[in-house]
Amino acid sequence: MVMKQNPIAAYFDIVGGLGRRLEASDAAGAPLAIEPALDWALAHAREAHEAGRKIIFVGNGGSASIASHMAIDYSKNAGLRAIAFNDAAALTCLGNDVGYDNVFAKQVELYGAAGDLLVAISSSGNSANIVNAARAARQGNMAVLTLSGFKPDNRLRKLGDVNFYVPNNLYGFVELSHLAICHAILDIASGWQADGVMPRYMTA
Repeated sequence: MVMKQNPIAAYFDIVGGLGRRLEASDAAGAPLAIEPALDWALAHAREAHEAGRKIIFVGNGGSASIASHMAIDYSKNAGLRAIAFNDAAALTCLGNDVGYDNVFAKQVELYGAAGDLLVAISSSGNSANIVNAARAARQGNMAVLTLSGFKPDNRLRKLGDVNFYVPNNLYGFVELSHLAICHAILDIASGWQADGVMPRYMTA
C-alpha cells in the first residue's frame, strides 16, 4: 500500500524548494547566480536612497499587496525611501483617462526620476500594466528589478536589469516566493546575517 503524503507537508515542501529553484538573469537574458543578483538589488536599493531617490513597487492583486507591504517595510524597517503606486484615486483616474494598461507607467513618468529603482512584480510576467511600467522606467534611466513566474519566456523577465523568475504556475507559490525575495533584500539591508544576527528592526 502506498502512503499518501500529508497535503500540508507536501505544500510546504514545494514552498521551501522553490527558493532553491529560483532563477535569476540579467538584462541580456544571461543566467545569474542568486547571490550576486540579490547583491545587485540590495546595492541599488541603498544607492537610490543615498542619492535622494526612491524604490518604487508596482503589482496587481496579490502582487499589489506585496508592493504595499514592502514599500512600508523598506521605509520603516530598513530606512530606505520607498513607495507603492497603489492609491485608489490614482488608479481609477488613470485607468479612466489613459487606460488600465498605463496606470503604473504614467505614474512612473510623473513621479519617477533617473536613479530610482523600480521593483516590478507580476506572477505571470505578462500583465500589460506592469510590463509598461518597466519599459517606462528604463526609458527614464531608472534601475529595474523584476519578479515573475509561470512561463519562463514571459515578457517582464526580459525587461529588468536583474530578473528573478519562480519556476511554478500556481499563484500562491509564486507570490510567496516573490514576498520571500523582497523580504530577503529587506532583512539583509537591515542587518540580518546567516549566523543568526537579527535585523535591526527586530532588535531595536
